[in-house]
Amino acid sequence: MLRAVPAMIFDAWSRSLALRSSNLRSAISLLKSLPGPKFNETVEVHVRTGLNVRHADEQLRGTIALPNGLGKEVRIAVFAQGDKAREAEEAGADVVGAEDLAKRVEEGFTDFDVAIATPDMMPVVGRLGRVLGPQGKMPNPKVGTVTMDVKKAIQESKAGKVEYRTDRTANVHLAIGKKDFTDRQLLENYAAIIDELIRAKPSGAKGRYLRTITLASTMGPGVKVDPSRTRDILEETAPANVA
Repeated sequence: MLRAVPAMIFDAWSRSLALRSSNLRSAISLLKSLPGPKFNETVEVHVRTGLNVRHADEQLRGTIALPNGLGKEVRIAVFAQGDKAREAEEAGADVVGAEDLAKRVEEGFTDFDVAIATPDMMPVVGRLGRVLGPQGKMPNPKVGTVTMDVKKAIQESKAGKVEYRTDRTANVHLAIGKKDFTDRQLLENYAAIIDELIRAKPSGAKGRYLRTITLASTMGPGVKVDPSRTRDILEETAPANVA
């Protein structure tokens, strides 16, 4: 027996389907207008690339500082000792430790968004790969989370620096803010992400690079936008001047 689809969900789905090839400004306006839960939803961008991630030269991984942050408090754990541990605490790290912190993580503690480690702590942190790896929290020198400059790494993460990478199916998933952000804030964060993906395009990439781009809120339907529009996004989406 088929179950009736709630009117609110059907309306949201039908309106998103109607704008599957919407321009970016309309897509964001639609996304924000759709009914949703009582909490402030996260707005996400999902990019399907044409990369063959089985080849090392066609994988994406890096970091980007979003101009308007993510609209949430970023909890940071730092693996350090001595002076670097004190530096981390003074810089605003939420959790700081060495062997003791590693033991907590092994026991299941992962109540943080970003993990940073000094190079000398990596032999300890390395054994946490099975816990932190699947959650995308493993410190990595390529994205600046294995460093002696823990103060800078903490400040950047608190300010909205996020890591991106292709998953096993060559997709990139990133948050671009909260539903209560202004349209302009979401547009600026989206533009920054697309600019970064274009900049980081692997030299081995063949064929169409960005195949589909979909915007969605935490509990809402996806709204597809034109993946071919990758340059001068903010200028193209600026509202026309009224005489």
